[in-house]
Amino acid sequence: MLLVFAGLGLSSFSAAAADLPTPPPVPSVAAINSGDNAWLLASSALVLMMTAPGLILFYGGLVRTKNVLSTMMHSLILMALISALWMVFGYSMAFGEGNAFCGNPLTHLFLNGVGLAPDPDYAGTIPVQTFMLFQMMFAIITPALISGAVAERIKFSSYVLFMVLWITLIYFPLCHMVWGKGGYFNWALGGKIPVLDFAGGTVVHISSGVSALVFALMIGKRDGFPHDPMVPHNVVLSLIGTGLLWVGWFGFNAGSALNAGSLATSAFAATHFSAAAAALSWAAMEWKLRGRPSVLGAASGMVAGLATITPASGFVTIPAAFCIGIMAGIICYLAVTKIKSTFGYDDSLDVFGVHCVGSITGMLMLGFLASAAVNPAIATTFQANGAVVSLAGGFPQFLNQLIGVVFTAALGAIGTFVIVKVVDKVMGLRVDPEDESVGLDLSQHGERAYNE
Repeated sequence: MLLVFAGLGLSSFSAAAADLPTPPPVPSVAAINSGDNAWLLASSALVLMMTAPGLILFYGGLVRTKNVLSTMMHSLILMALISALWMVFGYSMAFGEGNAFCGNPLTHLFLNGVGLAPDPDYAGTIPVQTFMLFQMMFAIITPALISGAVAERIKFSSYVLFMVLWITLIYFPLCHMVWGKGGYFNWALGGKIPVLDFAGGTVVHISSGVSALVFALMIGKRDGFPHDPMVPHNVVLSLIGTGLLWVGWFGFNAGSALNAGSLATSAFAATHFSAAAAALSWAAMEWKLRGRPSVLGAASGMVAGLATITPASGFVTIPAAFCIGIMAGIICYLAVTKIKSTFGYDDSLDVFGVHCVGSITGMLMLGFLASAAVNPAIATTFQANGAVVSLAGGFPQFLNQLIGVVFTAALGAIGTFVIVKVVDKVMGLRVDPEDESVGLDLSQHGERAYNE
C-alpha cells in the first residue's frame, strides 16, 4: 500500500514539475575550445600591438622632430580612452541586441552579461569575454588611423573630444551594422543587404580613411605645406613600425576567423601574400616613374597590401589575394602621388590614399573573387525570401559590396563633417600659429622627444 501511495505521489510531483517553466540551460565549460580561445587571446594581443608600438612607431617616424611625441600620444591615449568607452557602452552599441543600425547601449552597460560562456551567434567555442576583448582592439586602432591625417597641427583637447564623438556616433553603429546581430549589412546574422567584410574593410579602413580626408580638408594644411620640406625625421622608426604592423595584422585578419581552424590558416596566408605583392608593385611603380624604389615606398606598399586584403582575407584564394595585393600597390601609389598632388590636400601621413583607397579596392575586387571553397558559409548562410542565396563572386555580390562601400563613405564623410563643426565651435581645432611653429611636443605636452 505504501508503495502505491509513493507511486501516486511521485506521479503527481512529476506532473506538477512538468508544468513549471524550464530553467535556462547552464553554459557548459566543455563548449569552450581551449585552442580557439588561446588563438583569439593571442590575436587580441597582436592587434593591440598594431597600435602600440606598431602604429606609434610608423606614424612617429614620419613626422618632423618637433611633433614626434604628440603624434605618438594620439595613438597612445586612445588605448586608454577607447577601452573605457568600450567597457561602459561601446561593446553594447556594437554587438548588443538592438535594431538593424545600432545595438542598445544599455544591454551590456559596463559589460553586464559579458561573461565566460560563449555566445553562439558570434563564436561558439570561446568565451564571449574573449570575443569582446578581440573586438575592442579593433575599436582602438580604427580612430588612431585618422590621427595621421591631422598630425602636426591639431589641439590635443580637440582631438580627444573628436575621437569620443567619432567612435560613438560612427564606429560603434557601423560595427553593429556590419558584424552585429541583425545588422543591416551582416550577411551571416540576419542582415538585409549581404556585404562581405571579413576583418574591417568598411568598419575600419574606409570609415577611418574617408573621415581622415574630411578632417584634413576642414582643419586646413600645415603651415608651409606644400612648399616647405616636411620629410620624415626617422624612417628607421617607421620601418620598425611597418614590421610590427605586418606581424600584428595576422591577428587582425586570421584572428577574425574566431577559431584556430582552416579558415584562420587561409586568412593568414592571404594576408601575407597580399602584403608581399603590394610591396613589389609599389616599388615597381616608383622604380619606373621616379627612377628608383624608396625604402619608405616599399613599406607603404606593404601597409597598402595589408589594408586592401583585410575585407577579403577570409573569402579568397591565395592567387586571388596575390592579385589583390598587386592592384593595391599600383592603385594606392597613384592615390598617394597623383591624386593627392592634383587636389592639393594635406593628408599628413596618407591615411586616405593607403587605407581608404586600398580597402575600397579590396572590397570591390572581393565582389568578384569571393570563393565558397575558401569559406563555405557564403554559399549556404544568407537567405532572401526564404531561399538560400550564394554570395560567391559575381556581379550581384559586387553590387552588394558597392552599396556597403558607398554607405560607409557617406556615413564617415557626413558624420565627420558634423562632428568637426561641433568641435570647432566648442573649442577650436588648430593650435596657434606660434605653437605650430614651436612644435606640438612642447606646446601641447611640454616635452621633447630628443635632447639637443
